[in-house]
Parts: sequence; C-alpha cells; structure tokens
Amino acid sequence: MKYKGIFGTDGIRGRANTFPMTAHVAMLVGQAMGYILTRDKKPSTSGKKQPQPMVLIGKDTRLSGYMIEQALSSGFNSMGVKVNLTGPLPTPGIGFLAQNMRADAGIVISASHNSFQDNGIKIFGKDGFKIPDSMEEEIEELISGDKLQNYLSLADEIGRTRRIDDASGRYIVYAKNTYPLNLTLDGVRIVLDCANGAGYKVAPAIFEELGAEVIILGNNPNGFNINHKVGALHPDKAAEAVLKYRADVGITIDGDADRVIMVDEKGRVVNGDHILAIVALHLKESNRLKNNTVVATEMSNIGLNRFLKGHDINIVRTGVGDKKVVEEMLKNNYVLGGEQSGHIICLEHSTTGDGCVAALNVLAAMKASGKPLSDLNDLMEDMPQVLINARIAEKIPLADIDGYAKLIDDAQSQLGEFGRIFVRYSGTEPLVRVLVEGENRQTIGKLAEEIAGFLLKKLG
Repeated sequence: MKYKGIFGTDGIRGRANTFPMTAHVAMLVGQAMGYILTRDKKPSTSGKKQPQPMVLIGKDTRLSGYMIEQALSSGFNSMGVKVNLTGPLPTPGIGFLAQNMRADAGIVISASHNSFQDNGIKIFGKDGFKIPDSMEEEIEELISGDKLQNYLSLADEIGRTRRIDDASGRYIVYAKNTYPLNLTLDGVRIVLDCANGAGYKVAPAIFEELGAEVIILGNNPNGFNINHKVGALHPDKAAEAVLKYRADVGITIDGDADRVIMVDEKGRVVNGDHILAIVALHLKESNRLKNNTVVATEMSNIGLNRFLKGHDINIVRTGVGDKKVVEEMLKNNYVLGGEQSGHIICLEHSTTGDGCVAALNVLAAMKASGKPLSDLNDLMEDMPQVLINARIAEKIPLADIDGYAKLIDDAQSQLGEFGRIFVRYSGTEPLVRVLVEGENRQTIGKLAEEIAGFLLKKLG
C-alpha cells in the first residue's frame, strides 16, 4: 500500500472506512507520530524513568469518529504514548489545549465542512500550531516502510488512554477571555447555528455566559447530520431566523467550528472577506494591527484589497488554506488573516481559524463603533465573483493540459485589468475550483462556465 501524498492541504481526509480514512491507516499514523514523539524525548540523566509523552485527541460528531479515535489511540499507546480523549471539541480548542495542558501533540478527527460520510485527521504540535509539511512527509515515510514494528514499546511501557471531562470548560473560558473584559453581550440577541458539529455544546455556552440571548440552531447531532443543510455552508437558515426573531446578528460555524459566516440584522450574509475587513479596521483603530497588514488568500475578493487600501492597510495574499495563511503571519509577525470561506485567524488569541473567537471580534467591533452589523458589512463593496466547483476523475497539472494556457490568456484579455482568474484543485476533494472575478457579472459567469466545461472534458 502506498501512503505518499495522503496528507492534503489540511491533514488527511477522505471517505470514512475507505483508504486513507481507515482504522488501519489511523493506527499507523498514531504509531508514526508516537515514534516521532518518543524519539524526540531526551534521555534522562538521573537514571529515572522518563515520563511518557502525552497527546490530546478531539473530534467532531461524525459516526466514524469513534472508530478513528480508537485506532489512533491504539497506535499511540503501542508506542508508549499516553492519550487524553476530549470528546467533541472545536479544532481550535485542540490547538489551544495542546499548549494549555502541555501536551506533546494534539489530534483532531474531523472532515471540517464535509458531510458525515467523510472524516479526517489534523495534527497540531505542542505549540498549538499545525505540524509542518516536513513532519507530515516524515509520517508518510514511516508508515510506507516496515520499520515501525521495530519501535513498539515494551509490555510495561505501553501507554494508557483516558477520557477527560474538563476540556470543554477550559476552551469556553479561553474563548470568553478573547472578548474585552470591560464589555458584555447584555442586550444582544444572537442566532447561533452550530452545524450539528463539534461546537454544539461549547459555542452556545460562550455567548450565553457573556450575557447574550442566544437562539440556537443545529445543536442536535446524531452522527449523520453534521453540516447537513445547517451551519456555515448554509447561512440561509440563520438568516431566516435572524429576521424571524429580530436578532442583532447571526453566527454560523461549520462542523469543526474553525470557520464562521455571519448574518447582519437585515438577514444579509457576512462572509470571511467582510469579517476580515471589519476586524482589520477595528484592530487598526485600537492600535493592535501589527505591521498594519492583513493576510488573505487568492480566493478573497478584490473588493477586500480596495477596502484595505482605502484605510491605508496592507494586504498580503497566500495560497489557499488557513495553514498557509498562518505560516505567512508567523513569518512576518502579522496578527490577522483568513479566507473568504470563514477561516479567520486572530493570532493574538488563536493558533488556527476559530469561528467563535472571530465572531467575538466582530461583536467587539460592533460595540466599539456603536454601529449595527449591517453598517459594518456595507463598508466593503464586493467585486462580482463567480466560483464553480467541478467534480473530476483525475488531477493533472494544469500547465500540462493542452489548450489550457491559451484559454486562460484569452479569458483574461476579456476581463481587462480589473478582473482575474484563479483555478486550483481542491486539496481534500476530487474537485477543480474555477474562480473568475470582474466588473461585469454576465461576462465572468460566461467565462467561468467555459473554463469549467473545458476542464471537465479534459479531466472528467
């Protein structure tokens, strides 16, 4: 079995009980990561037995999470690593707790915004950040060989697994502390959609304990309904509820609560680009926007550039994926970055995208400005944009596809200087994503259809 390339843009992901998301692969990943952790432990100089490394494993609410959780735990235990299971907890919660509990690593079992049939494995280091590509490659190398069996622990050094009860409470306190201590949410009515996912318990508690009146949607997970017509991928549900209950704001998170899409009091969607714009201006006005720069990806609307430039704020763009955004932020000491899809990283608080923390930053901006979310939402004007996700059978390097370069050049010439085309393969699904942006909606729609149709013929 070949394991090279099983890590994508955000860990390992695939259909549950199908390669690579099988119990066998999960066990091997646990063994490989366990070996790395025990290998990196320095030998004791006192002759005393070294304490065993400890990892945290959290998950969302998918049925297959039980299977993957046990397989990962077995792999770690077999290498002499202790495991603490948190149960359902947002991805950023594991990033935080890996640091807070002095764990040697944190593992999240989740396929994020995907449907329940899929699952995934994300790995955080002891610093709370996702492990680098080099470590992912080492794990692939280890499980591709036959040496792991040589490193199994002795019988009296096998690790133990236990469930911990206070992980949710720790994360709730942490998230609440990211909201200004001199403010409350008293008098604020929030519609909160938890996507039947990992945030179904903690997210309501965060906003309620800060004083908000919370109307909760998507908080009845059953193993099958995660992200199903609820959450950040379906903000229309929250929009309807905002209007029905005359709420001040709608907050929708995804299955692992690392992204957020909001809704203003008029029922209009506030996507990740607008959230970045709102938080960037708030941080700048409170002298907290380090190096006066925001990090976004190639998928972000060019309207974000125009807004930030109008407020003398710089923007840096990276490849897609919150991991790439975080890498750029760490490299150049930036504190705010994110994606149009709702991954918002507030690095003064979080080590990865955090839907609840990002929403609290927007609520803080509303309180500081005294303005409703609709006014803040209107500050940024979007350039018309069309995104088509086409399902394909194979992924061939785009530059190697005959006729592709000419097609893109011709399309770009029709758009002119105020338009752009961005095409990429999904890192987690068999999709090619075609993004076209420009001043004329009819033109960009036509060009996006042409490019997607061409790629479907070549790759479908």
